[in-house]
Amino acid sequence: QVQLVESGGGLVQAGGSLRLSCAASGRTFSMYNMGWFRQAPGKEREFVAAIRWIEGRTYYGDSVKGRFTISRDNAGNTVLLQMNTLKPADTAVYYCAATRSTNVYNAPAYDYWGQGTQVAVSS
Repeated sequence: QVQLVESGGGLVQAGGSLRLSCAASGRTFSMYNMGWFRQAPGKEREFVAAIRWIEGRTYYGDSVKGRFTISRDNAGNTVLLQMNTLKPADTAVYYCAATRSTNVYNAPAYDYWGQGTQVAVSS
């Protein structure tokens, strides 16, 4: 069982930065691949980034490549999402999720989800 709690969301101007944090509980956290997804009003949930537990390989959605960075601290049971050069299009609720699957791009492959944290980017 893994429980996830996101934090760090807020309101920022376009071009600014935010860092999201996902605190995980559970003895086997380090064995899960971790992902971030986002969902804007009226839109489907979108893959943002993921990091594998074995070698730390990272994956990014096309819309955030070069601007967002995902990292994890297995000892601290934390996953971070550093978001730079934010755009109004990044406005959404951001969710942290955990999966044993290697299909890290696919939301249904994730077993555990946090409650989400709101990110709003003003123009």
